[in-house]
Amino acid sequence: MGCLSRVVAAGALAAVFAASAHAADMPRTPPPLPPLPERTPAPFESFSSGWYLRGDLGNRWGLITGADSAPGFRNPSDSKLGNELTASLGVGIKSDWLRTDVTLDYASPAKYTGTIAAPGDVTAKIQSTALLFNGYFDLGTWYRLTPYLGAGLGAAYVRATDYQSLLAPPFAADNAHNQWNFAWAGMAGVAWTVSHNLMIDFGYRYLNVGNVKTASDAFGAMTFKNVAAHELRVGLRWSFDDLRGIQ
Repeated sequence: MGCLSRVVAAGALAAVFAASAHAADMPRTPPPLPPLPERTPAPFESFSSGWYLRGDLGNRWGLITGADSAPGFRNPSDSKLGNELTASLGVGIKSDWLRTDVTLDYASPAKYTGTIAAPGDVTAKIQSTALLFNGYFDLGTWYRLTPYLGAGLGAAYVRATDYQSLLAPPFAADNAHNQWNFAWAGMAGVAWTVSHNLMIDFGYRYLNVGNVKTASDAFGAMTFKNVAAHELRVGLRWSFDDLRGIQ
């Protein structure tokens, strides 16, 4: 029995050594590779600072509070001012939420009508060109839309022409008159970011160019009071500090 026990023990030990050697000869499994980082698209960024050019087109609804004739003559009633087309060019600079620009605005002549004895028996044309310094607050951007509020101050070159009336001066044929007035404006709108350096601006503006006079003759002149307008405008703003394309 003792001899048999030693043989069994020796066989078991040999089996253990054989299993160990076989395990040592097996190839090792390589460690797993780290996961690749997820690639996310680059965020869309509109231009947030720098110089820009702008151009705007719009329609203007004229406003007027009345008209004053020369002393001794009746003032017109039912004063009205017609619609005009307006166009402007400007250059500005943007820094985060604040923008400033200088614009030159031209408006086509608007027809004035008033009444002294019969409806529309006083007529004239009033035209203005305004040079304004403007400031805006951009109120944040959502889905590429940026609402804003703004105000402007400057000067307007105004012109009264083609005045006609048989009941209030001036009665002279040459009655055109040009003058410089203080002008001011209030604006609101929203800009849509098309690309990194281009925005489309949809805006409203109230523009006031003050009182406008005709030329005087021996009897006096007509004064059109508080000439202003409501405007709806569409424009482009192009930043030339950032010329990257759309991603």
